[in-house]
Amino acid sequence: MVLWEGYVSDEAMGTFAPIVVYWVYAGFYQLLPPLDNYRLHTRKEEEERNSVPLTMVVKGVLLQQLVQATIAQGLFVLTSKANPSGVTVQPSIPIQLLQFLVAMLVMDTWQYFVHRYMHQNKFLYRHVHSQHHRLVVPYAIGALYNHPLEGLLLDTFGGAISFLVSGMTARTAVYFFCFAVIKTVDDHCGLWLPGNIFHIFFKNNTAYHDIHHQLQGTKYNYSQPFFSIWDKLLGTHMPYYLVKRPEGGFEAQLVKDK
Repeated sequence: MVLWEGYVSDEAMGTFAPIVVYWVYAGFYQLLPPLDNYRLHTRKEEEERNSVPLTMVVKGVLLQQLVQATIAQGLFVLTSKANPSGVTVQPSIPIQLLQFLVAMLVMDTWQYFVHRYMHQNKFLYRHVHSQHHRLVVPYAIGALYNHPLEGLLLDTFGGAISFLVSGMTARTAVYFFCFAVIKTVDDHCGLWLPGNIFHIFFKNNTAYHDIHHQLQGTKYNYSQPFFSIWDKLLGTHMPYYLVKRPEGGFEAQLVKDK
């Protein structure tokens, strides 16, 4: 029994819940006070180094989510596991946890190789992936600010493949995609907050991804959104250390610069 049972279908929740979660979680970060003592970049850096206004970022994210919702709804309908009476039998909790882990690994694998190729292919980087890197100083709402083609290839197809390979039901997918969205937003929040659970349990976190957004780190730390396995296996892992800025906040610096 889940909270939405009898009100909204699992397929509808799997389609629209991640979008709602994105704006609620990213909006929470957007509404926080400046928190200068926990920022990875100063507000001045954000204003000077980012080359795209917030309004354009919001429009870009909404466009990507429109495409994602359309494909997700079609995918859920085509892969429905409902019996003739319209009921989908849910697997046991251990099986769902295993599916969750498989989906995380599949999504990480897909996104690593597509992401890395978009950096290595000069045409794709210049005309597609560079749009995301216009946010040199990442912030939460910009987590899914991508060129439409990148949004389709990296996020939408990556999510669909993770769903299909893991064999999860639409109900399990609700939790998985909401978790993936929260993790992605957090990785782009630009804040190193004490007690952040993602910083405790994941080495691939806000500071790790911030290195990738820095101009000298764009050839490293491609892994997203969960683990750093592929970076470590294929030589693109760049460790970092955090330095406290005299004026407040932190700076993530590449270890090779130490």
